[in-house]
Amino acid sequence: MRRVRSIMTIKAILFDHDGTTVDSEQAHFEMWRDVLREYGVVLSHEEYTNQYAGIPTTSNAVTIVENQMINATPAQLVQAKAEATNQYLSEQAFPLMDGAFDSARYFYERGYQIGIVTGAGREGVDVTLKEHGFDKYVSVVVSGDDVTNSKPAPDCYLLAAERLGVEPSECLALEDTYNGSLAAIGAGIKCVGVSASSRVRGLFTGTIYECANLNEATEWISESVLA
Repeated sequence: MRRVRSIMTIKAILFDHDGTTVDSEQAHFEMWRDVLREYGVVLSHEEYTNQYAGIPTTSNAVTIVENQMINATPAQLVQAKAEATNQYLSEQAFPLMDGAFDSARYFYERGYQIGIVTGAGREGVDVTLKEHGFDKYVSVVVSGDDVTNSKPAPDCYLLAAERLGVEPSECLALEDTYNGSLAAIGAGIKCVGVSASSRVRGLFTGTIYECANLNEATEWISESVLA
């Protein structure tokens, strides 16, 4: 077990949203699948997982137009995906990942500031905060709406640290994708990679720890970083 306490003074824990805090990837896949079906494109779950999961909608739209050569602009795909997402969120919140609520509460009750940093739009986070009771723990939310360059650029994490009034080196991020981890690490923030997929865990580079779920992550951080 890696111990990194000697080089870290942590004041804030920053959670990614989709795939880390909420189990939204299946819903996002189904929404993209339905959007692309209108253009005669059959999107497989494997293709979505390998190429589009964890990537902001705007970036995915550009890649899809280039890869599929469909008769649509990236802006049109972004609009269609936004409408599908809004419809979903008007009816329900994304379900929480196992251990998400307990993890946020655990760190909050021990005096750490909590943030949510997402490359996606703000609406999904707002629904999570309201419907799952996260609002009592979260001090700051930074979304792709707040920055010019979303993940894997570091801008969203730098902004979160600034809004919390802490240095990036005083933050610890939890991310479920390689691109998300690049954003945190690029901002000078230590990152724990959290994914149920061994393939994804194998992609992480520069993370201080990799594990399968937030329960494991919380235990490791408590024992090896904050203890």
